[in-house]
Amino acid sequence: MSGNSHESKQWLWLLISGLILVAIATFVIHSHGWIKGVLLGVGGLVVVFASSEMMIHAVDGFAKRKKMNSFVAGTMAGLSSNIPELVMLAFVLMASPTIGFIVTVLTLHVGAAAFGIYCGTLPRDIYGDAHLPKPLVNLSTDLYAAAAGVFFSIGMIMLLMNSFSSESVATASLSVTDLYTFGAILLLIQIVAVTRLVKRFSGDESNIEDSQGKLMPIMTIVAFSLAGLVASVIGGHAVGEFAGILVEKLKEAGYSEMFGAVILSIFASAGAFVMIGTAHFQKKYNIAMANASGAITQVPFLVLPVAMIMLAAFTQTGIIPVFGGHDGVIPINLHTTSVLLLGFPSMLVLWKAVQDDGKVNWVETMSMIAIFMIAIYLLVAHG
Repeated sequence: MSGNSHESKQWLWLLISGLILVAIATFVIHSHGWIKGVLLGVGGLVVVFASSEMMIHAVDGFAKRKKMNSFVAGTMAGLSSNIPELVMLAFVLMASPTIGFIVTVLTLHVGAAAFGIYCGTLPRDIYGDAHLPKPLVNLSTDLYAAAAGVFFSIGMIMLLMNSFSSESVATASLSVTDLYTFGAILLLIQIVAVTRLVKRFSGDESNIEDSQGKLMPIMTIVAFSLAGLVASVIGGHAVGEFAGILVEKLKEAGYSEMFGAVILSIFASAGAFVMIGTAHFQKKYNIAMANASGAITQVPFLVLPVAMIMLAAFTQTGIIPVFGGHDGVIPINLHTTSVLLLGFPSMLVLWKAVQDDGKVNWVETMSMIAIFMIAIYLLVAHG
């Protein structure tokens, strides 16, 4: 009893300690050095951890009241876990639009690697196969294939624009109109996918986890949700400030912008990672798997389009400068093109590994991890 009580209050202690660290960094330390950056980064992540814990409490309570499929409920929680990432990305995009764009796409590669690693922790049958939730097999694989097509298409278009554009190579770019168009179309895919997920799988009894005990009151669920959202914004803002300091220091030390982008993409994915780990240790495997898969599918169809729309809006309002003298926003160069094109093989391998039999064996697990690590290495070493 006391153990359960202690576990249920863990989010509160995390929230208090994280807010203290953020407050010290904000109001006590004024120089933008490593000390301030580390305090903001650690404090922001701890606040994000607390917000994720609150979100899981809210989702778990709502799923039990509505007898909802836990995979569907976990997907909803995963959507909310993107708030800290989007807040952080907004600050990075304002500070450096190109690096922010690269970080956004790199979170796909980081999330895909995390999915492969997490598959290695799942329970296996006597043949060494890990069985995956039905919604993931029937719907998420469609999004993997769609993401592969999106990254290949946009990457090839950028490559062709760079090669055959009438403008000089130095000024070739994606315009405000391009970003608004891409963003709206990709968000539409996410809306359709979530709608189909809820309608098709929310009542699937085979994936509803056992829900014994007293149901959580509606007001408590709402309170956890609102508190989690507020905490995620505070944590995301703190991590965003840390990101700015980190990029500045790495640039001064002579590291490439792609190396800094990879580091930032790991921090940007912190919310999803925490949701996966917390749900896994609470033995809510469907919620954990929903977030592991959502860390991949929500990047091309939620995080990336929102980032594109923010970039276009920031350019129109003068927050970030126009690139190339026209209405250009994102330069078309080796970094921005390669990070998109390398998303195609990653999504293709992931689609094939899951879609063929609804299970993941050890060879598929190792293949997923290897292809994602190779892609990240190539981006850092030669991007």
